[in-house]
Amino acid sequence: MKTKRTYGIVAAAVAAALGLAGCDGMPMKNDSGGYGQPAAPTGQTQEVSLSGKNEVPPNDSAATGKATVWVGADGSVKVQLAVSGMAATAAHIHMGASGANGGVIVPLDKSGDNAFASKPDAKFTPEQLAAFKAGQTYLNVHSAKLPGGELRAQLKGS
Repeated sequence: MKTKRTYGIVAAAVAAALGLAGCDGMPMKNDSGGYGQPAAPTGQTQEVSLSGKNEVPPNDSAATGKATVWVGADGSVKVQLAVSGMAATAAHIHMGASGANGGVIVPLDKSGDNAFASKPDAKFTPEQLAAFKAGQTYLNVHSAKLPGGELRAQLKGS
């Protein structure tokens, strides 16, 4: 004969097991403060080709580059950049319209011989994000041969 105490122990054990195993189904606060699934990252991804012809002033470098740039709605930035045909010394995102030079706004870290990536916490300020959206930012790769920039690609914004 089962007693109330046995039922209580079994019920407590089942509740504890469900509490530990059932966490996956529990609603959680998401990024926007509500409950449910976490907010999906929103943003824009673009792939660009870098060329000396896009530099200001243009140059006749035979080097080439390819980059993937993702910019989040909150201004977060992720860049993967690879170049060939040159000894790259530095790479950055600059603020500047097509045909104009501007200051560095996102420095990139060297991640290989001719590869660069953004820092994990890279982020545009609101002013820089507005410039990006207006198509007034660009990627630039520097070399000892052309320290002002050997390769460039204007970012398209949104």
